[in-house]
Amino acid sequence: MTKWLYNFGGLNTEGSAQMRDLLGGKGSNLAEMANLGLPVPPGFTISTDLCARYYKSDKSFPDTLKYQISTGLKHIESISGMKFGNPENPLLISVRSGSRASMPGMMDTVLNLGLNDKTSEGLALSTGDSRFAYDCYRRFIQMYGNVVLGVQHHEFEDLLNRAKENQGILLDNDLDTKGLQDLIANYKTLINERTNIQFPQDAEEQLWRAIRAVLDSWMNIRAVKYRKLYDIPDNWGTAVNIQAMVFGNMGEDCATGVAFTRDPSTGENKMYGEYLVNAQGEDVVAGIRTPQALTSTNNLKGNETDESSLNTEMPKLFDQLREVSRTLENHYRDMQDIEFTIQKGTLWILQTRAGKRTAAAAIQIAVDMVNEGVLDKQTAVSRVNPEALEQLLHPRLDPKAHRQVFVKGLPASPGAAAGKVAFSSDQAEDLASKGEAVILVRPETSPEDIHGMHAARAILTSRGGMTSHAAVVARGMGRPCITGALDLHINEKEGSLTAAGLVVSEGDLITIDGTKGEVLIGEVSTIEPEFTDAFATLMKWADQLRHMKVRANAETLSDATTARKFGAEGIGLCRTEHMFFESKRIVIVREMILSENKDGRRKALAKLLPIQKKDFVDLFEVMKGLPLTIRLLDPPLHEFLPHSETEIRGVAEAVHKSFDEVKYRVAKLHENNPMLGHRGCRLGITYPEIYEMQTRAIFEAAIEVENKNKFQAVGLEIMIPLVLSKKELEILTKTIEAVAEETLKEFGSMPNYIIGTMIELPRAAIKANELAECAEFFSFGTNDLTQTTLGISRDDAASFIDTYVRQGIFDQDPFTSLDQEGVGKLIESACKKSRLVAPNIKLGICGEHGGDPKSIHFFQKCGLDYVSCSPYRVPIARLAAAQAALQVDNNLSNES
Repeated sequence: MTKWLYNFGGLNTEGSAQMRDLLGGKGSNLAEMANLGLPVPPGFTISTDLCARYYKSDKSFPDTLKYQISTGLKHIESISGMKFGNPENPLLISVRSGSRASMPGMMDTVLNLGLNDKTSEGLALSTGDSRFAYDCYRRFIQMYGNVVLGVQHHEFEDLLNRAKENQGILLDNDLDTKGLQDLIANYKTLINERTNIQFPQDAEEQLWRAIRAVLDSWMNIRAVKYRKLYDIPDNWGTAVNIQAMVFGNMGEDCATGVAFTRDPSTGENKMYGEYLVNAQGEDVVAGIRTPQALTSTNNLKGNETDESSLNTEMPKLFDQLREVSRTLENHYRDMQDIEFTIQKGTLWILQTRAGKRTAAAAIQIAVDMVNEGVLDKQTAVSRVNPEALEQLLHPRLDPKAHRQVFVKGLPASPGAAAGKVAFSSDQAEDLASKGEAVILVRPETSPEDIHGMHAARAILTSRGGMTSHAAVVARGMGRPCITGALDLHINEKEGSLTAAGLVVSEGDLITIDGTKGEVLIGEVSTIEPEFTDAFATLMKWADQLRHMKVRANAETLSDATTARKFGAEGIGLCRTEHMFFESKRIVIVREMILSENKDGRRKALAKLLPIQKKDFVDLFEVMKGLPLTIRLLDPPLHEFLPHSETEIRGVAEAVHKSFDEVKYRVAKLHENNPMLGHRGCRLGITYPEIYEMQTRAIFEAAIEVENKNKFQAVGLEIMIPLVLSKKELEILTKTIEAVAEETLKEFGSMPNYIIGTMIELPRAAIKANELAECAEFFSFGTNDLTQTTLGISRDDAASFIDTYVRQGIFDQDPFTSLDQEGVGKLIESACKKSRLVAPNIKLGICGEHGGDPKSIHFFQKCGLDYVSCSPYRVPIARLAAAQAALQVDNNLSNES
């Protein structure tokens, strides 16, 4: 017979913490606490296996379950001395969910189950407190009616509030027995009217329907959404925990509360929590009564308080709770979140779990526990969620500030900023030059907007996805950014934004919360990030443990400086085209593009050379000999040209050509699908003079820096983009080498350099063995590799990606986290093929996936030498790379 139930409590506890997958987090921890001899009300756990069977068998129960539940109830009865459904001495039970991953509040709970008209009378007689008994009954009917029978919660609340008004009271606990009995009758009438059934009086029927409701809640909308957000598999299922009730609402010597073994906001090693006297757990959640702090020294805001507290009102019980908290933290070797109830002076522990905490607290707790000898460094590093570091790296909104949400979009780049709305990059740059804080708002951005994006405090677009131009550039700059705000209507002509009936005009103040993807009305105050000694310590340990290097994608002095501050070990992608969009430079670039012959292009390029050289000098000096991968020009030329007639006239005047000439050239260079058009190495093949100028600027900058510093070598890597054949690579390698020879003759020296390519086309990945015969390094450009493999434009995917994720076509947005089964297979294959030909070839990644922890774990398995990501994601990548290395090392250890 399949075992579905596992008892806990007394001398017959059948589970343990090691059985988390089977018993869920709550059930395994209840069993573990019982094994430790802690005061846990007895009960049993229905395993997650039953949940899986329930959904596979059209929500039916196995025949053997009834007998096992009957046995489980006898287990509780034998310890508690009460009988389930017995009118004279009724056993009341709770029915709670419990997945192996914590999902607080996402699934359903039923308390006080077993009460009916007769058992409520029996509870009144056995406790000598009729008001308490009928308060429990009305609570049960309300919860059961909502959770199991589907009656709206607010309808019960309306009746409750009416009852309080009739008695002229404020709190539920102040209703007298007669008021409670009348309320119970009204609750039953409501249920009958809404469901056309009578409230069930049979305790066994109540139990079975409650079990079914808890199992059904595994697939409710909020639980499904929560699992998507936190990457919890649907097939894990939930356990069902059935446990004897204990009561915190039997009088002034009773209470219910929550205790953290350490401060979940700061990580400080002190008990932290709140409690309510004469209350049940739902009273704390409801927020009708203000909880009291556990200790008299600090309330929940960390301020001194003279209010009563558990350690002053019930000192012996507080000491007992403190001892329990120490026992649990030492046992689990982690900060615990403990739910407790005090019934008539007796402490009961209802749950323990690893406490949710801020990133700052997670780091402080991990480092402190190493210093206390509780954890080793490896465990401490593995405890901190890399993604949570986002909280520490960017300004964030003051949690005390008022928020009025205007519209929501995709949280493309974290952080928060407030400023005046500007609808063009020129306007943003102009306002910023006058000292104004600006938010750049565009339908979508292009490389031509780079100056406005740099001038703005944050960026908002109505189109685009998580890896659109706006998202990628904003992350690199450390600017908060929201993309894909599909409900936002932008009217540039009238200078207004409209969403949900609200209108924001040009120059109005708005606030961008890039972490949540919310646009807020007005200016909301922000809090600047702070870095603690504990942060530095944890990152030092991570660096000692990881195998892969971590570089940054950067091409400006500001980005490179930020990257180094965050611990980048070089630049993995310098996008040289981003250097061309500054207002003075773009004129020269356009002059080059609009030239009618090679001589004209060379003349314009000669003006750009010293500018490019200065940019590279700055980067080399910041990197101080660390590797710097410079990608030669990649985007199609039309991206540098104007589009409107007004802009065309301005360009024509600047380059001394007629309007018609410029308009013709713009039309000729227009591409229907520029992502797959005349770009990347195709530009270098067609216009080799462009790559010659860039290479010359790179070499001269490297020579200048090495001569200036004497001892400082330059880690120079020249990247050729978008190759699809070895022949392209050979042609352009010869172009670079020819410039190197000319430079050597002129300067008498040459820096060491290597030539490689960006793998961003499926054909390049397939032909990796041939490319490796010529290239000295590969850098996987996973943004474009994802686009070309899946046939999905990252700029246009926002309108349907969420639907694909909801329907299970994608586990998650493939532009946010790598498609390991598709794109990942190409990368894996390319790594193996290239190393067969060139065992020492350097392999890295420079797409946005380089800052995604889950993708980083995959790259570790592929054996990449480094990942490169936006400067503000460097600490995240460092920590994720350490965790990936630990996982690989542990797997190897287990295999051996």
